Amino acid sequence: MKKTFFTSESVMEGHPDKLCDQIADGILDAILEEDPFARVACDVSASTGLITVFGQITTVSMVDIPAIVRTIIQDVGYTDSDYGIDGKACSVLIGLDRQSADIAAGVGFSLEKRLGSDDEADQLGAGDQGLMFGYACKETPELMPLPITLAHKLAEKVSELRKTGELPYLRPDGKTQVTVEYAGDRVKRVEAVVIACQHDESVGQEQIREDMLRKVIPAVIPSELLDDQTKYFVNATGRFVIGGPAGDSGWTGKKIIVDTYGGYARHGGGSFSGKDPTKVDRSAAYAARYVAKNVVAAGLADSCEIQLAYVIGVARPVSVRVETFGTASIGEDQIEELVKKHFDLRPAAIIRDFVLRKPIYRKLACYGHFGRPELDLPWERTDKADLLAEEAMDLKRLPKRQIGDGFHG
Repeated sequence: MKKTFFTSESVMEGHPDKLCDQIADGILDAILEEDPFARVACDVSASTGLITVFGQITTVSMVDIPAIVRTIIQDVGYTDSDYGIDGKACSVLIGLDRQSADIAAGVGFSLEKRLGSDDEADQLGAGDQGLMFGYACKETPELMPLPITLAHKLAEKVSELRKTGELPYLRPDGKTQVTVEYAGDRVKRVEAVVIACQHDESVGQEQIREDMLRKVIPAVIPSELLDDQTKYFVNATGRFVIGGPAGDSGWTGKKIIVDTYGGYARHGGGSFSGKDPTKVDRSAAYAARYVAKNVVAAGLADSCEIQLAYVIGVARPVSVRVETFGTASIGEDQIEELVKKHFDLRPAAIIRDFVLRKPIYRKLACYGHFGRPELDLPWERTDKADLLAEEAMDLKRLPKRQIGDGFHG
């Protein structure tokens, strides 16, 4: 059986790109708290001692953006300029405009509505053209790929030890990476674990390595996946004191693979953070994950990737594609028909069904937007799996000639 390796990474809250994502989504949350129908496209950049907030926002709310920025920076743990930035003392520059009237017209009054539809879910057109992917597989209980799941959990564990004070020398910045060995399509073992954690200069490399090997890795990675051939890399440069925006500039949307499936599935290219749910880069990616997860939970496939594509100002997706990588129990064309029958993928319907006009986004900005059971996210539910499984069983009972060339069984 062929041996292959796959690697995914995660980053901690203090990583400069993730700091920007959290600020952008924190601003979005504050605006939605006062104005659920606001249009927000907020970008953030970070450098040494400087945060810049820019983009297009149309809202009736009155929020104190500099105060939000400073609060989030301090919440993340940047309370001293020696750590990379100080939320109390850094400069905050604002450069915001309103959403383009041309874009607003198409989003607020879709093509379907202009053609006479009286369906309420046809009111909103997609906020832009684009393609989005969703994915699910049976590698973990969360129906997520194992490499990104382990990488996120390692990053969360390091952050937990910093916040509780158990490892007081830790600072907010850091990254993790996990390489998983597969035998065919089955997880076999963990080949390599990488942890890079920002730290106070008073602590030695040996202490950091010992703490990561003793308190972090065993708490996250099942022992049966580790062996005497597993490689461990802890602060491979030997020193990670300078971090945060002082060590590297940050920008919203630069960690889109960390936000999704760790590279295990395709990505349409659009980022999530700082965007209100009329932006299908965000809302349709959540919907695609919901569809894929229900398909897998229903037993229709062991892994499933969904692609959706939209046109600006048009409510209905122009294409829906199902890919199951040869693991489907019925034809992919049949799964596609079930998806179109049971999932409403218009932006207004997605917003309605997932209740997306609420301030829920900052908590998603770090450690992934998918596979987060502790958050009870609506797009992570498998409430349509039983229905899909039942209808798939009915299809299997039909003669092959009635169900098309794609029938597998």
